[in-house]
Amino acid sequence: MKKNLVIVESPSKSKTIEKYLGSDYKVVSSKGHIRDLATSGKYGLGVDVENDFEPNYIPITRQKKLISELKKDVKESDMIYLASDPDREGEAIAWHLKDTLGIGDDQYRRVLFNEITHDKVLDAISHPTVIDQNLVHSQETRRILDRIIGFRLSKLLQSKIGAKSAGRVQSVALKLIVDREREIMAFVPEEYWTITAHFDSFDASLYKYRGEDIELKCEADADQVLSAVGSSFLVSSIEKKAKNKNSKFPFITSTLQQEASTKLGFPAKKTMSIAQRLYEGVDLGDETVGLITYMRTDSIRLSDEFVGPTLQYIKDTYGEKYLGFVKKSKKVENVQDAHEAIRPTSILRRPEAVKQYLKDDEFKLYSLIYKRTLASLMAPAKVDQTTVILINSDYSFKTTGQILIFDGYLKVYADYESSEDKILPEFTKGEEKVSNDIEKEQHFTKPPARYTEPKLIKEMEELGIGRPSTYAQTMETIKERGYVILEEKKFKPTEIGIETTDKLQEFFSDLINVEYTRKMEEDLDEIADGKLVWNEILKNFYQLFEPRVKDAFSDMEKKAPVEVGENCPECGSALVIRKGRYGEFVACSNYPECKYIKKEEKEEKIIMDCPLCDGKIVERKTRRGKVFYGCNHFPKCKFASWDLPVEGKCPECSEYLVSKDGKVKCSKCEYVKE
Repeated sequence: MKKNLVIVESPSKSKTIEKYLGSDYKVVSSKGHIRDLATSGKYGLGVDVENDFEPNYIPITRQKKLISELKKDVKESDMIYLASDPDREGEAIAWHLKDTLGIGDDQYRRVLFNEITHDKVLDAISHPTVIDQNLVHSQETRRILDRIIGFRLSKLLQSKIGAKSAGRVQSVALKLIVDREREIMAFVPEEYWTITAHFDSFDASLYKYRGEDIELKCEADADQVLSAVGSSFLVSSIEKKAKNKNSKFPFITSTLQQEASTKLGFPAKKTMSIAQRLYEGVDLGDETVGLITYMRTDSIRLSDEFVGPTLQYIKDTYGEKYLGFVKKSKKVENVQDAHEAIRPTSILRRPEAVKQYLKDDEFKLYSLIYKRTLASLMAPAKVDQTTVILINSDYSFKTTGQILIFDGYLKVYADYESSEDKILPEFTKGEEKVSNDIEKEQHFTKPPARYTEPKLIKEMEELGIGRPSTYAQTMETIKERGYVILEEKKFKPTEIGIETTDKLQEFFSDLINVEYTRKMEEDLDEIADGKLVWNEILKNFYQLFEPRVKDAFSDMEKKAPVEVGENCPECGSALVIRKGRYGEFVACSNYPECKYIKKEEKEEKIIMDCPLCDGKIVERKTRRGKVFYGCNHFPKCKFASWDLPVEGKCPECSEYLVSKDGKVKCSKCEYVKE
């Protein structure tokens, strides 16, 4: 008897879903994409630019065996449910599966699992749709754009200045960092002074002179104030105002990444990895269930079926006065509202109740998501804010204080927000207050701060470049390429990062910038909505882009390789540093006429005597950087081991011993040293 086949992206998710659907369903995983653009054709783009940008897709090598298995599963199934992730990338994966596996239109359904819980999975299966081709075209366009820009600009930069890569979004993010660094370098600090009057139980700062703002630009200005004021101050006005402090919206992808970085110290990549696990399903002993909804979203919307029970939970747990309301926001450009905000799948699954089933970092992130969502539906906190103005010789001084009179949403979110009381003494208008000391202090204006990861993500979001799902990868890419380093958790561009940005701006300033990148994101949204034709967008872009690339290949000055101060022993030309697939090396500058490459002299780490000859076992690395252990008499002696050899021989078979999994074992037989 044939079963229904469900294909999801993640293997861990497939196990959870199969438990919910029962014996009539077989749930398997595609492990992400099964196809990608080829690297053949013009410039290796895998796209026929002369034929309406027709993409040439080929199976991903590591997925070939899986594709064969999936084809067998399809043949043995009545109905195939394509259940890749509920976003554009997932829609494209569903289409690739359908096309590659030869699934007919009447043989499949598209299902969307926005949360992995029993009821939601059954509901999604009961309300299937079909593949949205507009979403597929939008993802295809993004992929082709990224391929064209990435391949063409990366090859250009590699050949001209030795930079590793460029990209549609990564290069704009790098430009933001470089521009900020130049602001810092060009910044000229300006001197200013402040005056503070100290009293027994409060301090007051110089505020105004004769009702007008006052600036003290030098010490002489400060001394002039000090000479004019005495120790006696008159209370001029007292303003007490009750203020509401509203909770924040529930998380979207970017704000989750920002808050997890600020409050938990998680890089964006780590946050998304943990969130993925929380979404796919956690074994809670009596059930396996997804703890949060889909984590790639830029909508703050919460469903009515979640809001209702949550408001009841707040009322029952904290009391009616803590009840808040559903926050609304103005429609923001580039927001895709297909999903809800990131929230717990059930408000009844309190973090403390599931803590024993979670790793420490999983618990921290789930707690943050849970409490942020709960707080977003709670009443505002209320503070009494007091502002007191004191007059002294036409100079106004101000002191402020606030008292928390109702904690509201801070009842659950206080750990993530500071709300310290600053209590002032009682004041009476017209009374005199005598200061103990009036102090002047010199300051200098500070340059704008370098971007931290959360600040850069926030900036990219506000500027409309990239997408929530791309931010984490963008951060990792610019670090891996060596374009930036982190100093005190802030991005500082390297020399090659600055040079890369400068060269791109010299030749592509109208394409590699915030405005053009934002416009491209808007066009991708329009394609997804069926309002623009995908290959027309690519055609317009390519007609503008490709001539610039050809000009740059012709006109961009090639950076001369750095000389090392030695001459080639074979031809006498200068030796220079070159970059290759596996890093830098020293070679002759007269290449290709002279192909001399200087052998790298390495100090080998000796481990022990070789068990096969009179040589020494040394630590070495493969061309890809993987450590292994071999004899320094190679190739005469062929000893090699992935595991660390240790002194002694196996008492059972006389072969050499190795250290593996924290134990000393025989390299051949099953002997383990006690």
